[in-house]
Amino acid sequence: MFRKELTYYFSTPIAYIVIGLYLLAISLFLWVIPGQWNIIDSGYAQVDGLFQLSPWLFMLLCPALTMRLLSEERQSGMWDLIRTKPVSLTRIMLSKYFAAWTLVLIGLLPCLVHYFVVAYMAEPMGNLDSGAFIGSFIGLILLSGTFMAIGLFCATFSKSQIVCFISGALSCFVLYWVLFQDHYSSLSRGVIDLRDLTFFLTVIVLALAAAIFTIDHITRK
Repeated sequence: MFRKELTYYFSTPIAYIVIGLYLLAISLFLWVIPGQWNIIDSGYAQVDGLFQLSPWLFMLLCPALTMRLLSEERQSGMWDLIRTKPVSLTRIMLSKYFAAWTLVLIGLLPCLVHYFVVAYMAEPMGNLDSGAFIGSFIGLILLSGTFMAIGLFCATFSKSQIVCFISGALSCFVLYWVLFQDHYSSLSRGVIDLRDLTFFLTVIVLALAAAIFTIDHITRK
């Protein structure tokens, strides 16, 4: 199931468009567009803009990936066929979730280039806060996983991809603003606190459990 979902993404333009738009936007803001996130304009060896911009981009990109995970199969009737197979609902949902999250992680890997370029440009070479970068990168991985879980949960309520996308994006925005931002900011300072890690992992587990329960309840009607 995991391979099937991941293969589907790369057999269609979805993966290339989502990853391409994310990387293009980040690169433009860090190196081309003048402003507070522009590395050259700041005069400092830092890539803070990457971790300040990414959460807002993920609020759109993650729901865009999760909006089709259930809607297409429910609209076409394939969902009922999948449920007849000797595979538990939990395994089906987790396969879909981890395939979508893996796609996001693949999109994050090229962002390491920004770190090495800035480290090379720094005076002296390598004069970059690696601890803060590692903490921020871990925080971004966990935040993306959290957004994906929330997006999957929102995708259980409707067969319409547009409805799934809008509800997922709004939920990610509100929850980030109210709950997630402080924990993410703590990790972005390079402080790997067990409380922050536990918080994100707990939210992921709860959102996935809610998604499994909801789709099971809705599709049994």
